[in-house]
Amino acid sequence: MTNRTVPPRAERAIFIVHGAVTLAAAVALAVFPAAIPATVGITMDPSDYLLSYFLAAAELGVGVLSIGAARLADPAAIRLIAAAFAVFHGATAVLEVLYLATAGVSVVLVANVVVRLVAAAVFAVVWRSRRS
Repeated sequence: MTNRTVPPRAERAIFIVHGAVTLAAAVALAVFPAAIPATVGITMDPSDYLLSYFLAAAELGVGVLSIGAARLADPAAIRLIAAAFAVFHGATAVLEVLYLATAGVSVVLVANVVVRLVAAAVFAVVWRSRRS
């Protein structure tokens, strides 16, 4: 495909929805650091919250980048951001599968793996559609 100067509506929607979900996760991790880990049976003491805070900070940065990407017109920038998000979600899915192999099956984690793989595929399509 040829380079486009303005991202299509679908691309913008993908980045905005992704950004909003990611920012919501950042807030949840910062305000309730044990809540998301508890959904997969991980209990955390307050001394363990630093890990959730680190993840919240990373999610905050990814969310802001995603929302910002919705306003970009530079195909190279959009390709790079989409590729990074595809790698982020794909790597997270692989690491969650490794965790499942050692900790046992969790319906919540299996669902999250599926969501991550779908997100990785969507961002891979965005990346490929922006190739010249």
